[in-house]
Amino acid sequence: MSLPDALRALRARAGISLGVLAARTHYDRSHLHHVETGRRRATRAVVEALDLALDADGELMTAWEHDERARRQDAAAQRTRASALAVSHDLCGLAELEVSDLSEGVAEIAVVARSTPPALMAERAHILRDEALHRIRAGQYSPTGLPDLYAAVGRLSGVLAYALLDLGSPRDAMRHAEAAASCAERAGDTELAVWVAGTQSLIARFQGDFPLALDFARGGLRRTGSGRGTGQARLRCGEAQCLANLGDSAGANSALNAAEDARERVQGDAPGLFGFSRAKQSYYAGSSLIWLDGGEDARRALRAATDAIAIWQSAPAGQRSLVDERLSHIYAATAHAQLGDVEGAADTVRPLLSLPPEDRISWIAKRMDRLARLLSAPYFRGNTTAHETAAAIRTLAGP
Repeated sequence: MSLPDALRALRARAGISLGVLAARTHYDRSHLHHVETGRRRATRAVVEALDLALDADGELMTAWEHDERARRQDAAAQRTRASALAVSHDLCGLAELEVSDLSEGVAEIAVVARSTPPALMAERAHILRDEALHRIRAGQYSPTGLPDLYAAVGRLSGVLAYALLDLGSPRDAMRHAEAAASCAERAGDTELAVWVAGTQSLIARFQGDFPLALDFARGGLRRTGSGRGTGQARLRCGEAQCLANLGDSAGANSALNAAEDARERVQGDAPGLFGFSRAKQSYYAGSSLIWLDGGEDARRALRAATDAIAIWQSAPAGQRSLVDERLSHIYAATAHAQLGDVEGAADTVRPLLSLPPEDRISWIAKRMDRLARLLSAPYFRGNTTAHETAAAIRTLAGP
């Protein structure tokens, strides 16, 4: 358990306010509030004072030491990523760089994309894309290499689209997606074109334009044919999200069922960002049905989101998508709230309440805000857990 989680639990158990705790520890109430919400890193002295004031018998110190170890590991990982980025800079400056090297670079970025901070992901994709474009403009390719170069540029533009969307810039993301679509046509790559259609639908959904998003999804479906990849399953799930947001429960459930049928026909999947795993499909089902009116839709959403979390948590570290895993917690919590289970909602979303600012991407902020609004509805008036969880979410969002 993290320090913020442990502190909240111990303070709730003791039944004291932050003001009382501040008086006991002689630390400012505002400072303790930031420590409890994870917005400020606590020093050892603060934690020792809190542990003593709450009679925690070392529990807070244990949580703090765990958090400190995790921070050191994260710092080491950041240094590794920075080193890898420097190597990419050097690699892209080599005149003898082959198209196959670019393709390998694209595949590597696709695999680590969802576990890499979006700003870093965008920078890496930009470096490789710039090199590929230079090759096209300079005519540095074999007679048969041009389609591969355009496919590489298209995929890297797709990575940029995802990164910019995570950073909260849907207009820029859509522009990159349009570039990816153009490259897919030039490369004659139908699989990439289908993936781009799904991504354009995703961006339109982020912007709340569900009729346009539905057009993108169905346009992509017309191109899938009898393909054995995951493109059709992904597009059907996107279609379900659109229909659910438009209030069509039957249509959304039908689309999710069609996605399950498409999954049965899959014969292989692309790596990372360009694939659509079983966990991702469950995640989509959960994120679709929470937009309806609860009941059986919420129960199916809860099952799906819970399945997605379980699959990711049991997977090797390199195969986990931390962003989507965190979002699945929000979708499961939302379904719990729709079913009137406040304790379930609070328990499910709790791990996200101490996320550092750099991990609170645009999708997480949007979906947490909706959960807070659900927990603040008149139906839950007087429910302390609902009130405190909603307040914690709003504190996380900042001013």
